[in-house]
Amino acid sequence: MHPKQRPLNCSKFADQLGLKNLAKTLPAFEGAPIRVRFLPELRAGRDKLYSRRPYGQPVYAASFIRRRSIVLDEELARKRRELARIVVHELFHFAWVRLGNRLRDSYMDLLREERKAHVRGELGWSAESRKQRLHEAVGRARREKRWRDYACESFCDTAAWMYAGIGRHPEFTLAAGHRARRAEWFRAAFEGREIPI
Repeated sequence: MHPKQRPLNCSKFADQLGLKNLAKTLPAFEGAPIRVRFLPELRAGRDKLYSRRPYGQPVYAASFIRRRSIVLDEELARKRRELARIVVHELFHFAWVRLGNRLRDSYMDLLREERKAHVRGELGWSAESRKQRLHEAVGRARREKRWRDYACESFCDTAAWMYAGIGRHPEFTLAAGHRARRAEWFRAAFEGREIPI
């Protein structure tokens, strides 16, 4: 373990957000603490996050990897199930950047197989909206960026489906067989070890 990394106390983290049950479903993490705060009326645009501003698209959350922080919309404080799902999604943004090329490529290979098979659906709107826009990208660099963005959001949405403790959600539209393959990938990648975040 890197000297700055230590096990993240999931129970304490979940308790601070009022999500005691989340500590039971989260995997073990290692890494420096992550600060979480709530702001009203979040919107994002042009790679910036706004609160109580008329521009940008409404969002529930944003992660700032280098700053080790997550910002959540205040509205989530009243929606515990959705808060759990969004928090897990955001935590896995930290995991994605520390995943390493081998595991990241392996997950993207899984997605490529789904794409070749014309698999529909996803495990959250973040991934679904990016998946729908993949065919719109013109130029190799733009296609690659859109593909990486989609893969990251798919990874985070899949983690939220697996670890937030929510069995059903309207955004869980990926077929059961493909969900099972993704769950198998996560178990093979992370079982028996702490996930670096």
